[in-house]
Amino acid sequence: MEDEYTRERALEMLGVTGGALEELYRHADVVRKNHMGDDVYIRGIIEFSNICVNDCLYCGIRASNRKVGRYVMSPDEILAIAGTMGRFRQTTVVLQSGETPGMADEKLGVLIRRIKEATGLAVTVSVGNRPLETYRYWRECGMDRYLLRFETSDAALFARLHPGSSLDDRLRCLEHLRSLGVQTGSGFMIGLPGETVGVLADNILLCRRLDLDMIGIGPFIPHPDTPLCGTKNAYHNDPDMFFRALATLRIFNPDAHIPATTAFDAVFPGEGRNLALKRGANVFMPNITPVRYKKEYFLYPGKPSVDEEPEECTTAAIVRIESLGRRVGRGPGHSFKKREQPGQK
Repeated sequence: MEDEYTRERALEMLGVTGGALEELYRHADVVRKNHMGDDVYIRGIIEFSNICVNDCLYCGIRASNRKVGRYVMSPDEILAIAGTMGRFRQTTVVLQSGETPGMADEKLGVLIRRIKEATGLAVTVSVGNRPLETYRYWRECGMDRYLLRFETSDAALFARLHPGSSLDDRLRCLEHLRSLGVQTGSGFMIGLPGETVGVLADNILLCRRLDLDMIGIGPFIPHPDTPLCGTKNAYHNDPDMFFRALATLRIFNPDAHIPATTAFDAVFPGEGRNLALKRGANVFMPNITPVRYKKEYFLYPGKPSVDEEPEECTTAAIVRIESLGRRVGRGPGHSFKKREQPGQK
């Protein structure tokens, strides 16, 4: 079976055009339907803090950007939003922030417990690299999933774009999460400066080797107040590459959850996420952060829904899903992969 998932085959898929491209999209959608069904799970993102110690060269909330109004939402604010999610057919809350190792990690654990006790929602956390013991603590508090993108499989490119960080450290964190039985998500950006199609193929292969429960990808879009301001996406002359990558990713990872990420709408306004759902994706993640905060969580230009309150974002997501003839998923939407938990035989 593994000889079906070779670098050569990935490169072939990433290079198709014309009628072969449309066939690639159809094939990816069939794989999605056969392995994941027609349910689209809605996972609401709460961007609870934009404070970050990292200085990634493209990100709007990088530590060196002095134009950002920094904030941290209170636990009660977060809990109040989580308490409304069930009414809007959301079954997972995604707690996302900038990376601040050691900053209120214990408080986040308490918040996870409160959310689980009050709502029963699945809880995904996305706050960057942490030690194994911190991940274990959050797991004990009720954390179901963790999202930590590796961004690129090229170690030198990773180091160049993420000063003070390394790809090895990121992959080690993913290994720790898997060892704890946490449903683990990762992924990459498409079209980083210096990326080749070979690196893009390697990104897809790395996702398969990591055997991820969820894989999030999206186009590289630099923020204007960063060192990479004005840098063009490596595929700016070939925007179909963003969807070739998505379709190939689905074919190579048939039973992973793949979200239609907001960056697709930034590049293809109004239709990007719809196209993603038709070309392999099966998860929709509306931003349910209150407007007064989400305008300061400005990772890249063109980010959609910055003027919409949580209810508006989720209602619009449901309309989009049903307009495609798909169903809003019920239940927690846990991983489709069958694995033994730690301690099981």
